[in-house]
Amino acid sequence: MVSNFFFDMRKRQQPHIEGPPQAPGHPRPNTCCMCWCGCCKCLWNEDRMERSERTCTKMDSIEAVEEQPTLDEVVAWARSFELVMRSSEGREIFREFLRSEYSEENLLFWLACEELKKETDQTAIDEKARIIYEDYVSILSPKEVSLDSRVREGINMSLAEPSNLMYEEAQLQIYTLMHRDSFPRFLNSSVYRELLDSKRSSCLDT
Repeated sequence: MVSNFFFDMRKRQQPHIEGPPQAPGHPRPNTCCMCWCGCCKCLWNEDRMERSERTCTKMDSIEAVEEQPTLDEVVAWARSFELVMRSSEGREIFREFLRSEYSEENLLFWLACEELKKETDQTAIDEKARIIYEDYVSILSPKEVSLDSRVREGINMSLAEPSNLMYEEAQLQIYTLMHRDSFPRFLNSSVYRELLDSKRSSCLDT
C-alpha cells in the first residue's frame, strides 16, 4: 500500500522536477561535504560505490554525545561542523540558530534521515520514508527542503521500493548546505557567542 502511495505521489509531482530549484551553495554531484570540486575520492563516495564494505564516515549514523560539552569542546566547534553534529547539545544549539533563520527544517530532515538509516524492518522503513517525503521533499509541504532536480528525480525513482538509504544523497546535499551557508553565520551569532561566554564564566568560577 505504501508503494502505491509513493507511485501516486510520483505521478502528481513529476511535472515539477523538470526545472531545478537553485539552493544557495548547493553541492555538485558526487561530492563530499569537505570537497565541493568533486575531484577527491573520499570515504563517503567510496561508501556509496561499495555498500557491501561500508566504512565509518561522518554521514553514517551518529551516536549522540550525552555529556555536557566542556569549554574546549565548544571552542572546537568553531573548527569542525562535524563535532557540532556529533554533540546532542551542539545540534540543539545549532537548531536554535536555524530556527531564528527559518531554516530549522534542514536539520530536522537530516536527523530524520539518520533515523531512517538505522531501520532494518521494511514496514518501518516504508512508513518513515513516506513521512520524510511528505514532510520535507513534497512540494506541497511548508517544510520542504531545497534539493536540486537531479536529487529529487533520484528520490522519485526510489519511491516504488523505499530503502533506508534512499535519502542519502539528499541528506548529504542538505548537510553541505548547512555546513557552507548556515554554519559560518552560526559561529558569529549571539546563540553561539553566549554559550561560549557562559562556558568561559563557568571555568572562571571553578
